[in-house]
Amino acid sequence: MLMSNSARAARLHYMANGFRVLAPGDHVPCAVSGEPIPLDSLRYWSVERQEPYASAEIATKAMQGK
Repeated sequence: MLMSNSARAARLHYMANGFRVLAPGDHVPCAVSGEPIPLDSLRYWSVERQEPYASAEIATKAMQGK
């Protein structure tokens, strides 16, 4: 039986203009809050840290080390 990607965290490689799916899933957890981010809503990440963020505010705070 095939496993559904629903409710499974994806593993991604973050690049400057997008990301590549390394392991299928429907979301990634925010690196700061742990909140699940649907892949189609993922807008903020760090290429250097290879981390996704749920919002611009969270990404900014993470980059500033707060």
